Amino acid sequence: MTAAEYNFDGLVGPTHNYAGLSLGNIASMTHRGAVSNPRAAALEGLAKMKRLSDLGIPQAVLPPHPRPAIGLLRAFGFSGRDRDVLRAAARQAPELLRHSASSAGMWVANAATVAPSHDTRDRRVHFTPANLISKLHRSIEPPQTMRTLRAIFRDPARFHIHEPVPAAQGLGDEGAANHTRFAPTHGARGLHFFVHGHTALTAGTSEANPTRFPSRQSREASMAVARRHQLADTQVVFARQSPEAIDAGVFHNDVITVGNENLLLFHEQAFVHSRSVIGALRRKYSALNRGDELNVVQVATRDVPLEEAVRTYLFNSQLVTLGSGKMALLAPVECRETPTVQRFLEQLVASGTTPIEAVHYLSLRQSMRNGGGPACLRLRVVLTPAEADAMAPRVRFTSELHAGLVAWVNRHYRDKLRAADLADPDLLEESQRALDELTQLLALGSIYPFQD
Repeated sequence: MTAAEYNFDGLVGPTHNYAGLSLGNIASMTHRGAVSNPRAAALEGLAKMKRLSDLGIPQAVLPPHPRPAIGLLRAFGFSGRDRDVLRAAARQAPELLRHSASSAGMWVANAATVAPSHDTRDRRVHFTPANLISKLHRSIEPPQTMRTLRAIFRDPARFHIHEPVPAAQGLGDEGAANHTRFAPTHGARGLHFFVHGHTALTAGTSEANPTRFPSRQSREASMAVARRHQLADTQVVFARQSPEAIDAGVFHNDVITVGNENLLLFHEQAFVHSRSVIGALRRKYSALNRGDELNVVQVATRDVPLEEAVRTYLFNSQLVTLGSGKMALLAPVECRETPTVQRFLEQLVASGTTPIEAVHYLSLRQSMRNGGGPACLRLRVVLTPAEADAMAPRVRFTSELHAGLVAWVNRHYRDKLRAADLADPDLLEESQRALDELTQLLALGSIYPFQD
């Protein structure tokens, strides 16, 4: 079946700031309280989208979530006009205000998990928005994610957008950041790889747990998503993250693993029982694809220490298929600036043992300082031509849309944002005006609560 993988990138929101809310995300924790530049962050993200589009990769956009989230503040007992709510929260609960103003929704690899129609029993594209319950500032995202996805993927005959997995203690689901799909081509039947950090409901488990940072993804949530998406047992492999990796700052699997079509790159410290995990992937991939082999590259600690993999976000690079059938890796510039990582990438390309023919380095400083690299910023959605035609057309990335979005950012975004600015009612009103205009630019209709 003919199909293409669309990279839906999240637009950076007008309240992009360094609140340091994400325990276990070392970059986020390190830059807590720093002055941010929302305009630069959004323009960097748009430049990445254009780079991918220029390489021939189908590209689309997902709009930001409205922030500050006044509904969250009202849920905690603040009342009155929106301006009064902001001022009261700034005085009485400044940390809560930080959570309400997070623009972490731009990292749409956490927005949902997706299964294409040629993998699912009912031949629809399935989306399960992540519940993101491990962090307050992200746990408020699912309702808006569902509204946005339903505005883009409107045809229920082609698309099924589920409710999130129930948000109970321990049952965290962090979306596609812990999911990879393998297939000979995007249009072939795929093998789905789900990675979790803990098991929540099994009594008396003997699992060793991280001691420094908490695990976020539960096995139960991963299995629930696989069932919802109507995937057969022959199409799924479940694996557990190494607790040592989590304690080193590997808060999601896409910080330690990257895959695309028939290629998997992973760090040797990524999984518990790596040999059996890779064996299961090889066996099931081969069985699905008439003996074809999965190309697996294990990155040794001696070549790239775990700490450097986390700091540079090597594995949070985007691995994409070009029109030639070869692949390219879009890596953060931090990888080029770190000799061991740059040397590994040069040797990987020169070896000719993988389809990767080039590495392109991207400057995403604003996002990287907050703990998100190239892959964090995008949600991968495989669509047939008919499915692509059925989605909201104006979200597709074109040179005209790029120019319009750049102009939109320059009109509405501040070039400097401090923590104290989050209490500014003018920032709230600026953000709402910007997002109202954006929904018209993308022809999505009224998708935000403030537009109701």
